[in-house]
Amino acid sequence: MNIEEFRDYCLAKPAVSETFPFDEVTLVFKVAGKMFALTSLDKEFSMNLKCDPERAIELREEYPAIQPGYHMNKKHWNTVYGDGSIKDDLLRELIDHSYELIVKSLTKKVREEYNL
Repeated sequence: MNIEEFRDYCLAKPAVSETFPFDEVTLVFKVAGKMFALTSLDKEFSMNLKCDPERAIELREEYPAIQPGYHMNKKHWNTVYGDGSIKDDLLRELIDHSYELIVKSLTKKVREEYNL
């Protein structure tokens, strides 16, 4: 997966927007206004994704390209390096997991408002 495929995959999800809230090179994807994925446009491709804490530890132990989230809460976020060592199916699964964690955290009212 490259950065264009990552962007397209994130934007295809319901209620997702892309923003640059931190600077002009950090692309952030939000669902209903809450961040679920981000990447840098000026560095080697990687993505920060939210993750269940127990699963995050397991993934980090199994895959060298998955590390504690860079500049994020390391308990809940992973940085996944796009070095080609992780199959696209797993990358899509991790993006879906991050998205779903955020959707689950939304109030029922917000989920209904965005048809989630």
